[in-house]
Amino acid sequence: MTNNITFRSFLSSNKEDCLRIFDENCPRYFAINEREDYAEFLDSDPQGYEVCFLNGELVGAYGLSGKTQAFHSLNWILISPKAQGMKIGNEFMSRAIDHAKRLNIPQIKIAASHLSAPFFTKYGAVELNHIPDGWGKDMHRIDMELNLSK
Repeated sequence: MTNNITFRSFLSSNKEDCLRIFDENCPRYFAINEREDYAEFLDSDPQGYEVCFLNGELVGAYGLSGKTQAFHSLNWILISPKAQGMKIGNEFMSRAIDHAKRLNIPQIKIAASHLSAPFFTKYGAVELNHIPDGWGKDMHRIDMELNLSK
């Protein structure tokens, strides 16, 4: 059976599914204290935030947004554990990079954890700053940037 992966813009009706996926990734990839921040982000009508469906079920979300031509930021990238290993993260990054290039944005900023940083390194992102416990106890923040070639 072929898996059908589709994307569309986030709708407020997706909030509970997104929070469910956040919870599925806690505390392994997100600090528990980040849940309230994520819920507030979802309530803010986030521009550029997309949800991903696998065979009709919401299994992930990510966004790329910014107010400057110098860079945009990757926002809240998360994937349900049951969909990890299916190259959906690769799709997120390909879509984000392609979108930034279409807008002539030369750089993507990424605020990762020490657990997710190696994933972003595969796409050429480099570490700029390491903040111990930056997201919460034992969840270290890694600030990264991905420079896009023209």
